[in-house]
Formats: sequence, structure tokens, C-alpha cells
Amino acid sequence: MFSGIVEEAAKVVKVERIGGNMNITLKCSFANELKIDQSVSHNGVCLTVVSFPEPGCYTVTAIQETLDRSNLGLLKPGDEVNVERSMKVDGRLDGHIVQGHVDQTATCADVKEVDGSRYYTFRYTVDPKMAAKGYVTVEKGSVTVNGVSLTVCNSQRDSFEVAIIPYTYEHTNFHNIHSGTVVNIEFDIIGKYLSRMMEFVKPQ
Repeated sequence: MFSGIVEEAAKVVKVERIGGNMNITLKCSFANELKIDQSVSHNGVCLTVVSFPEPGCYTVTAIQETLDRSNLGLLKPGDEVNVERSMKVDGRLDGHIVQGHVDQTATCADVKEVDGSRYYTFRYTVDPKMAAKGYVTVEKGSVTVNGVSLTVCNSQRDSFEVAIIPYTYEHTNFHNIHSGTVVNIEFDIIGKYLSRMMEFVKPQ
């Protein structure tokens, strides 16, 4: 479980395909604090640490389903990935409840600067059946974009906007996102549960 408060943008050192899996080696400041089997969020995807190939680096493995559902399959050496260690139970929930289970990808449609901050517009493919199960955004609700907990504004049927302050822009890979960039999104788990429960109270 995560909060969507990204710790840093880790650098991809190596990408290796083995069958349908992909091993991703990253370098980050807290790599030496990690342990084998520990969960870390990568652009919002929960992956398990499997090895430490060299000091300051660690490796995780993404299966084919994860690669199909997320933007991790597009990674190459030199890319930046938003990383976050799992949430502590005794800590403050500064973001929102993030599972690390990316629902789908979205594409950046526009970026505009407004009074020192940046507004990003993202478009995504809407599956009516999944939308009925809560896979949508709502105005002022929460959404996770590349692992970052954000508040939705201008929620539309197949798009939404988020506002990025300078600190977030500088300390996450949002500074690499532009029109056409593919990002990972996870819809709010609370909305999914509410939609699911509503299915059982509908008149038969």
C-alpha cells in the first residue's frame, strides 16, 4: 500500500527482457536501505525488489501483464521513474490510498503554465463496463498519475486535468511529461468499492 507521495525520481540503469518478463535496474538514494522481497512503487506500479546488482542500485521484475497495462515497457536506460516505498502504518497519509495496481495508461494531451504552476490534461480510453465499476475520475477526487497522488480538476468523460506545483514538477518525472507522453493512472479505490456495492443494491 502506498500514499502517492513520491520520494524521488530514480534513474533507469538497465532494462533486460527475459521471456515475457522485464528486469529493470534503477539507481536511487535509498537503494542501500531496501531488502529483497520489499515492495516499491514504480510510476505507480508495485514491484518487488529481486536483487542488488551493484551499490546504490536494485532490480525489480515486471511480468507481461504489467507491461501491457502500464508504461513500464517503454522504459529505457536514462529514463526517470517515480519511486515510493510502501506506506508505514504509523505514518501520516499525506496523499490518498494507493494500491500500486495501475488500471490503465493515459496520454498527455496538453500542458499549460498558469501563475507559476502547470496544468496537465490527460486523455484515456473509456470502457463503459469498467466505468460503471468506478474506473473514472470525479471533480476534486483523487487520481494517481505515474505514482503521484493528485486532485482531479475539469473531470470529463474521457479526460481530466491535474495541477502540478513547482516542487512536484522538479522532484518527480513530471518535468519529462509533454504532449504525447504515456503515463500510468490508478483510479481511486474508494470509488471502485462504492460502485461495486451499488451493484448489489440496485433493484432486480
